[in-house]
Amino acid sequence: MVQRVPAGGVPAGVEVVGTAQREAWAAKVLPPVERLEAGLWSVPVPIPHNPLRYTLCYLVPGDDGVVVVDPGWDTEETWSALVAGLTAAGAGFDDIVGIVATHVHPDHHGLSGRLAERSGAWIAMHTAEAATLPQRWSSGSAEDHRRVMAGWLCGCGASEDEVGELTGPRSGGPDGVMAEPDVLLDDGDALPLAGRTLRTLWTPGHTPGHICLLEADAGVLLTGDHVLPRITPNIGLTPSSDAAALATFLDSLERVAVTDEEHGGLTALPAHEYRFRGLAARSRALQAHHAERCHELLAVVREAGEPTMWELAARLTWSRPWEEVGPMRIGALAETASHVRYLVDRGELECLGGVPGAITAPEPDHTLRVRLARRAVA
Repeated sequence: MVQRVPAGGVPAGVEVVGTAQREAWAAKVLPPVERLEAGLWSVPVPIPHNPLRYTLCYLVPGDDGVVVVDPGWDTEETWSALVAGLTAAGAGFDDIVGIVATHVHPDHHGLSGRLAERSGAWIAMHTAEAATLPQRWSSGSAEDHRRVMAGWLCGCGASEDEVGELTGPRSGGPDGVMAEPDVLLDDGDALPLAGRTLRTLWTPGHTPGHICLLEADAGVLLTGDHVLPRITPNIGLTPSSDAAALATFLDSLERVAVTDEEHGGLTALPAHEYRFRGLAARSRALQAHHAERCHELLAVVREAGEPTMWELAARLTWSRPWEEVGPMRIGALAETASHVRYLVDRGELECLGGVPGAITAPEPDHTLRVRLARRAVA
């Protein structure tokens, strides 16, 4: 997530509901545990050494127990914050009946396995998301994951030093294996939680199986990373997913906008930053942002001729200079690839030496390059 609204700003059409959360975000501290609409609880759990700082985990009480949504990163610091939040909400491990991952990124799904082991709770995610677990597309070992990512980075044009810098040890569970689901959710499915009706809203884009959770009676939508009040979520294309991520994300944004309008305006409970209203306006602002991003990318290609994917990413505008993006350059490169794929599918760009998201051979003549399509030049 590297595209942002200027620091301290609130996008047009967004009404801040989580004022304490916003104040904490601005102060770069952890926000408080809070009781929300319809008895839900917001529990911030830290993401160590990450500019996102924390994930907002949600506790959803039902007649037969509590469901935990996005328990957070697998570290002792995060675990301690989660346990403290449960205690503040008057819940213990025996009260937890289910765990939902809006998607399987480590800052959301990392603690699911440990929490399930302690509580005996089921783990749920979308069917398409289960297919993206790291053990599905590699051997599950950290070394194999690094090898795959190194091949992708090299094929995109990163130098040997840059590849080495970006493929160090990674978190996300022992040896890169993440907790398997017990419950597979499809679009429209209700969570198996007595006394509440939380329905799955499939919103692919940030990941193939990303979901939001709608509780219409309470007027809330748990948005995960799909729609955030200020940050633009990363829409990336990597070897683990060669889907048309941006096209599906734009469609998912429209679906959330329509859902917000149909319900007379929902309160968004995002996984980062703070609670807000104005989902329809924010969703359409994100659509406009990506349209502007595509125009910028085409202009860079027009000027550069046939840049590698790495060169293209380095010349785009980010929230900080490219040299300072650091480890998040992987996300920036993946987002660049998703925009290239979108423009290739629209007939505005052509790729030489491979396709976006695929692993290409490390030989120079197989490095992925991008150029304007003939009709775009004309």
